[in-house]
Amino acid sequence: MKVLIVYAHPSEDSFTRCVRDRFIEGLTDAGHSYVISDLYKMDFRTDMSEGEYIRESACVADLPMSDDVAAEQAKINLCDVIVFIYPVFWADVPAKLKGWFDRVWTYGFAYGDNRTMKTLEKGLVICIAGNPIEQIKDTGQYESIKTAMLSDRLYDRVKEKELIVLDGTSTFNMELRKRNWDRHLRAVYEAGIGIWCN
Repeated sequence: MKVLIVYAHPSEDSFTRCVRDRFIEGLTDAGHSYVISDLYKMDFRTDMSEGEYIRESACVADLPMSDDVAAEQAKINLCDVIVFIYPVFWADVPAKLKGWFDRVWTYGFAYGDNRTMKTLEKGLVICIAGNPIEQIKDTGQYESIKTAMLSDRLYDRVKEKELIVLDGTSTFNMELRKRNWDRHLRAVYEAGIGIWCN
């Protein structure tokens, strides 16, 4: 399987970076190939231009598209699986990743008549959350993340969808973070190995 990893974290010195690397180890150990879009390293532009807004609001697929967006769309159509790895910022994705969706999920590609985005075999969302899972669920954030990522952003663009929340990673509670560290890295390694089982 060929996997596109869309990764969004501003720091290389982060648990999220460790998650990314361990997931990639699992992928490569299982013989899968991957390509990565590291949105912060790429300095991916997140704000829509006026031309992009006009293109989307008028639902006109043949208006010009920027090269960086076309490159991301090409990566998607060359892959079988898409994986998002990011920290939860204010109950959602970082602005870089939100902007990626705003600009890459274009009319005629990700939605609309005769869309050109292939239907992917799997979409996997791995998000890193500071709070314990019980708190995330009690506040409704878990369902919010699930709805936004799986029901809206992935929707029918993938055949199989999965959400993995790696909870209790805040530096405000180092004891909990240490307890969860190895368990979470083991889980993402296994997710990489088993990204697709026929």
